[in-house]
Amino acid sequence: MELSLQSLSARCHVTGRDFAEGDRVASYLVRIEPTAPGAPDITRHDVLASEEAAYRPGGQIACRWLHVVKARKTGESPERTLKLTAETLFLTLADPAAERSIENERLLQVLALMLERKRVLRPRGRSADGRAHVYEHTKNKTLHEIAAAELSPEFFLSIQHQLAILVGNGPRPTGDAAPAI
Repeated sequence: MELSLQSLSARCHVTGRDFAEGDRVASYLVRIEPTAPGAPDITRHDVLASEEAAYRPGGQIACRWLHVVKARKTGESPERTLKLTAETLFLTLADPAAERSIENERLLQVLALMLERKRVLRPRGRSADGRAHVYEHTKNKTLHEIAAAELSPEFFLSIQHQLAILVGNGPRPTGDAAPAI
């Protein structure tokens, strides 16, 4: 799974106000109808958490995460483009600064399985309380705790829609209607 995706926007998708260090921002991955042949159909929208009620995605929401804006490092370009892969999506959602939701936790569980199979993540056992699997990222040696789940048919049915939106096999968006995540 690879897509071109923007990094954190400099301003709120709803109000147009520039983000400041310390702002709580909700980031959305949204499948939209491409505007031209070859144009990306997954886009990122960044919205001030206080403005989420006014946000209209214009497509189907694949996932959402909350984080706090940090100061940019010297020389870091806000316009740089990231390659969204299963690995970068996993690292973004598993970032300790990002607030987790039930939907994102399920997505993290599937991504962890995929990345373990690709040898990007290594299993390191269970957390002290036994409720989470601990994975080590092989390149940067960071540890990530991902809630343990029973991989039942019900689990996969619960995440099927989210995965279909991300990989492009889900129903196409219609107007502003999108399932809430």
